Amino acid sequence: MTEAPHAHFRRHRFPAEIIAHAVWLYYRFPLSLRDVEDLLAERGITVTFQTVAEWAAKFGLKFAHQLRRRSRGHFADKWQLDEMVVTIKGKKYWLWRAVDANGYVLDTLLQSRRNKAAALRLMRKLLKNQGTTPRVLVTDKLRSYSAAKAELMPGVEHRSHKGLNNRAENSHLPLRRRERRMMCFKSARQCQRFVSVHGQVANLFQLHRKHLSATDHRQLRTQAIAAWREIALSVDA
Repeated sequence: MTEAPHAHFRRHRFPAEIIAHAVWLYYRFPLSLRDVEDLLAERGITVTFQTVAEWAAKFGLKFAHQLRRRSRGHFADKWQLDEMVVTIKGKKYWLWRAVDANGYVLDTLLQSRRNKAAALRLMRKLLKNQGTTPRVLVTDKLRSYSAAKAELMPGVEHRSHKGLNNRAENSHLPLRRRERRMMCFKSARQCQRFVSVHGQVANLFQLHRKHLSATDHRQLRTQAIAAWREIALSVDA
């Protein structure tokens, strides 16, 4: 019996499985492009880190779009919003992030301001992508949140207290680790592209392991890997 031929993305000589696996490694784990190159080389796959970077840039957002469509409507109705500072080439930016009550990333948006207009932009993006309004909105005491919420979601309960927003603040930690591993982001465009993909991949593989038995965890992990392969190989590239 002959083996089935590998699926290929158009104009790419490597099979789609290899490209999808490289992109998964880069966004799933705190690895540099050269780390991914070495891991592939150990498996007998010779590619340069520049090629891995091109794959991540070209296919990452396509995969993230499919993951976002798949998860729409499955998040909790309690949203937590927070922002963290990111320095790119000496200029200060603010990375605005929204997570649900279970820690799943709803959206991230890099902006140069930390004011009402920036908060409005994040909330509009959230409402458009989620297709619904939250039951509760939790933020720190930045007044921009209150002003933006009053304009867009006046009927939504708003809890403004730094101590209540730990889940959103903790969601920044994986990105901080990646920022250090990448030796800072090189441009605002690169940062926005990376966080847009990173959050969706993290959602798929967030299995809340400490609350699961080993058997249940393995089952959910298998399902997540199968979902990734299905999404990655269905992308029209």
